[in-house]
Amino acid sequence: MKILGIDICKGSCVAYLLDTDLIADGEPRQLLYKAEFHYCKADLTGLKKIIDLAPDVAVLEPTGVNYSRLWCTYLVRQGIPVALVAHNKLARHRESLDMPDKSDESDSFALAYYYKDFGGQPRRFVQERDQQIALIRQKVLRLCHLARVQSPIINRIRQDLAWQFPEVAMSKSKVLFEWLAGEIESKRHELLLSTSCGLGIEESVKLHANRLTDLWKEERSIEAELCGLMSAARFDKYHEVFTRWGFGARTKAIILSQIFPIENFLTDDNRPIVSHGKSRRNKDKRIKRHISLRRFTKALGCAPSEKSSGDKKSASIVGGSDLCRRAMWLWSFTRIEVRKNRVQNDIGETLGNKLDEMKHAGRSIKLARMHIVCKAVKMLFYELVTSLTTTDIPKQ
Repeated sequence: MKILGIDICKGSCVAYLLDTDLIADGEPRQLLYKAEFHYCKADLTGLKKIIDLAPDVAVLEPTGVNYSRLWCTYLVRQGIPVALVAHNKLARHRESLDMPDKSDESDSFALAYYYKDFGGQPRRFVQERDQQIALIRQKVLRLCHLARVQSPIINRIRQDLAWQFPEVAMSKSKVLFEWLAGEIESKRHELLLSTSCGLGIEESVKLHANRLTDLWKEERSIEAELCGLMSAARFDKYHEVFTRWGFGARTKAIILSQIFPIENFLTDDNRPIVSHGKSRRNKDKRIKRHISLRRFTKALGCAPSEKSSGDKKSASIVGGSDLCRRAMWLWSFTRIEVRKNRVQNDIGETLGNKLDEMKHAGRSIKLARMHIVCKAVKMLFYELVTSLTTTDIPKQ
């Protein structure tokens, strides 16, 4: 089998072709120094060079939706399967090959060996989303990008207005920015400007306001596309659950792009995977390990990873989707913590009462919020399983 490990760089890639029939004896680290690497630029010549290697499979890291997209698309068009390896798993595997030094060459080499060792275990690779879910994901990421670039523009306008038109410098109204850009007329702002103590609005503020309104137009266009993608009939039951939870349109899209379909987390008969084993602390005690639930919470970036050594024990949330984690935290701030906005059903009541109880008990607010988000994700998993499959599972 010919396995092509590809490490993607900006505008280029480094590739290593591993032929399993020609693997020489010896430690992988020693073979690394004799290995032949292919350096390809992101142009027609470089793409042709990769295709001409004729691999049976190509193995890459999921470097966002930009750098790897070109290479993956061309490989798939040529009928070459693409497998994606998570960054943390590749780092651990590279070290297991006794190659602690990170470089483009060592990464491409380790990627090829990773598939050689684990190619028959699909769960060791990043699951590929179907085309529609991938498009939803792209639109969500684009909206997040647009939200980030607006803040510095708004701040710059406000700083300039502080001496040019101070009466409205701290206004949060979109009307102000649209008026500054010349998109609309506003008699109120014109009257305020005529009596302002400021030094007058300069052209740079108007240019910034134009940039901001252009971003809002792009946002509306993307949101319309996202609405069309999310309206597919196969998402209807997900929408029913998400609406009951009080998720907004963007939060729905973010979570759906990460967990669809829910069956990926379950067994073939659509039941959560639960394993039984002995407790590490009490050998006479048998415990359940909720594998499906763990994978779901991990996917949403809300599963703590344990780090223990001797008497020292700690846990921190690493891995999973940062985007989903932020979306769940923002949802808990707006729809659970704020009483007047609290979701008006058993979900809001259960989580809200628990949060209030922890606050009154003097618990750290950060820990209380983390507890509520983790509990919410677990409840969401069991509700999705119950609502989207024929499996009747009691909610936790």
